[in-house]
Amino acid sequence: MLRGGTAHRAYSVVVFVILASLDNVAIGIVPPLYGSIGDDFGVGEGHIALATTIMFLISAVAAIGWAYAGDRTDRKPVLIIGTVIWIGGTTWSGLAGGYVSFLLAQVLAAFGLGAVASVSFSVVSDLISPRRRGLVMSFWGLSQGVGTLAGTLAGGILGHADWRRPFLVTAAAGVVATLLYLLTYDVPRGDSQPELAGIDYDERIHHDHLPIILRRRTNVWLILQGGTAQIAFGSLVWLPVLFRARAEDQGYSTETAVLVGSVFATIFQLGAALSILGGLAGDRLQRRTPRGRALVAAVGVLAAVPFYVVLFFVPMRITVPDGAGTAEVIRGVLDNVVTEPTVAACLATAVFALMLTSANSPNWFAMISDVNPPEHRGTVYSLGNLVNGFGRAGGNALVGVAFQRLSGAFPPPLNYAVGLASFQFFFIPTGIMYWLASRTVADDMAATHAALLALSRRSDGGPDGDVGGDTPVVAERLTAQQDPGV
Repeated sequence: MLRGGTAHRAYSVVVFVILASLDNVAIGIVPPLYGSIGDDFGVGEGHIALATTIMFLISAVAAIGWAYAGDRTDRKPVLIIGTVIWIGGTTWSGLAGGYVSFLLAQVLAAFGLGAVASVSFSVVSDLISPRRRGLVMSFWGLSQGVGTLAGTLAGGILGHADWRRPFLVTAAAGVVATLLYLLTYDVPRGDSQPELAGIDYDERIHHDHLPIILRRRTNVWLILQGGTAQIAFGSLVWLPVLFRARAEDQGYSTETAVLVGSVFATIFQLGAALSILGGLAGDRLQRRTPRGRALVAAVGVLAAVPFYVVLFFVPMRITVPDGAGTAEVIRGVLDNVVTEPTVAACLATAVFALMLTSANSPNWFAMISDVNPPEHRGTVYSLGNLVNGFGRAGGNALVGVAFQRLSGAFPPPLNYAVGLASFQFFFIPTGIMYWLASRTVADDMAATHAALLALSRRSDGGPDGDVGGDTPVVAERLTAQQDPGV
């Protein structure tokens, strides 16, 4: 495998995708096990849910420091250190002997997890060209969704009899991924930018660059939209609980209901795999108008709201062998998808809803790369991730309170359905903010393009001039990039 060649780059992207998925596995394994972990430690589900909420917040806050370090220094050792920390925290979580120990272990894991997504994003954005950002970033976003699904499934399947097992298995997978990462291509900063071809780009972020970042108005909307979007997405980590409650309402034992809830929640989130279509649509429309990616994301999240609301209220008739082994229960759930019309209707609704909202992710990633120079991307991503973390933590925590309050008027599982449905309306302000971003993105892209081109000319020994003098060339190149025939 030639160092820096096509195969080495492809291998590197795959490894980064795996790393990004594993950090979501580490978070996703906990919600299906709220009851089991709480029972073992003698605390309620809310106490374990608090660990997940704290994990969201700490990883989001820590990501800013990790991203800044990555944008300032060599990114590879930063990512390795962060990965080793979350592996240690996840291992400790699986070995914890009490609630306080478990909570501290989750805090340690969260601190390390903050490095994975933010620093990896900066590296991946340097590995792919602007024309294919939507497609490749859809795999990046998909990896995080798959990680959440894998965590949900691992929590239910590996943890339905022993909740500690999925934590230890996830930590072991993290060790393997770290070893694979040591062989990845150490991509130069700005390597994929056509404006920087042939020059040694060594720009670094500085502490006084934050006002510059926030003056790009598109960045403001891209950062803020995550607050409301992640309140809605954060509520969806309770999907296994909803399906578990439906199974218990139909008379199934707790052990079988936990497994049923995890498997159903996993199957119903398969629509996230269609984020690839959202990335492709963003790439295609972006060639016609600089507003393309933002408009695809705006339409996707707004159109998904009614389908989510329907999903939570469509009745399901679950028929699986109660008390049977794991394989038999999973087979029963899969049979239900084919034989039970109510389950099939729920699945179709969920897949379509998740397909629409999944258009958000790859286009968000791509726009951050489009409007920011290489040395700012990791930090902008982490700022967005910070707002995402608060939103997701808020959604996860608030929906739990909503379930309790609603239980007085609506018995389970109806209280879960009403609570989850109401939280999906937070997607509406998200869609509005993407529309606002579509109005500013063209100017911000042009300004960044012009600045990089001016720096490239100076590095080549050309006239210093000011950036504005390159405007005709910038316009010509942007037109060429937007032309589908180019």
